[in-house]
Amino acid sequence: MRTVTLTYPMPPETATQWAQPQVVALGQFDGLHLGHVSVIASAVALARKEGVPAAVMTFHPHPKDVMGKGDYEGYLTPQADKQKLLADMGVDILYIVEFNEQLSRVSPQNFVSVMLLPLHVITAVVGFDFRFGYQGEGDAEMLSELGGGSMNVETVPPFLLNGEKVSSSGIRKSLQTGELELANAWFGRFYHLRGMVGHGEKRGRTIGFPTANLQLDDRFVTPAKGVYAVRVFYNDQVLHGVMNVGVKPTFHEGVIAPSFEVHLFDFAGDLYDKHLKVELVSYIRPERKFESIPALIAQIGQDSETAKQLLQQYL
Repeated sequence: MRTVTLTYPMPPETATQWAQPQVVALGQFDGLHLGHVSVIASAVALARKEGVPAAVMTFHPHPKDVMGKGDYEGYLTPQADKQKLLADMGVDILYIVEFNEQLSRVSPQNFVSVMLLPLHVITAVVGFDFRFGYQGEGDAEMLSELGGGSMNVETVPPFLLNGEKVSSSGIRKSLQTGELELANAWFGRFYHLRGMVGHGEKRGRTIGFPTANLQLDDRFVTPAKGVYAVRVFYNDQVLHGVMNVGVKPTFHEGVIAPSFEVHLFDFAGDLYDKHLKVELVSYIRPERKFESIPALIAQIGQDSETAKQLLQQYL
């Protein structure tokens, strides 16, 4: 997959370089959840049928992040993860349009005439609720009209799971309220975090449960505080463990920023400065303050046994 960064207005030489008959899935695709996958898969299938490249056009940073609107507190699927997932789906070209205040004020007419038609897009594939242009004035019907007969538009219906519409906002809410099973089902995969292992307080080793202090390398959505059963990808290994997301109230007061500490089962290596991908498989319990260190140790032991049982099917 080729990744192309675009800016508005698109320079003529850029348009010339990438202009070719192509099918483009158009949208933010923040979560790349099952609903987004259905849109992109439709575009890929149509492109294969037409014998042209399958492309995705998305925007970065997220418009809500730039405009400071809504409850936007991080990415469900940061850019690096998004690129890998799209490549695995068979996308040939990924257009990443730089979103800034200038682009936020572009009319639907100008967006189509400057960013889509010069690329010779023969079909734009969008979700049922797609909006574009200044203040979301444009929709799929307007997109088709602005295509002027040279660009078709296909609209993909909402993706329903157990009668509910899969959405990024729903996944965010589920992650933040501890409904991890629902979030993972709507993703179609396990939600994950990535980062380097840094030097923490080293308290875990003193109580028999050494932990890797994960320093996130992107602005991920922070899940609910608590303990999770996790799968950890390190080099070519898949390791099992428990992760605590929170402020460690047994040891601290007044801490706001959460930490991400992973205890791995049956692992004794040095992980400092190593990169880990941590999949959140199951939410075990909320974070809470313990009356004593022995009580905390006993609970961690119980959490570990619970996690081992939950992860048994993934051995």
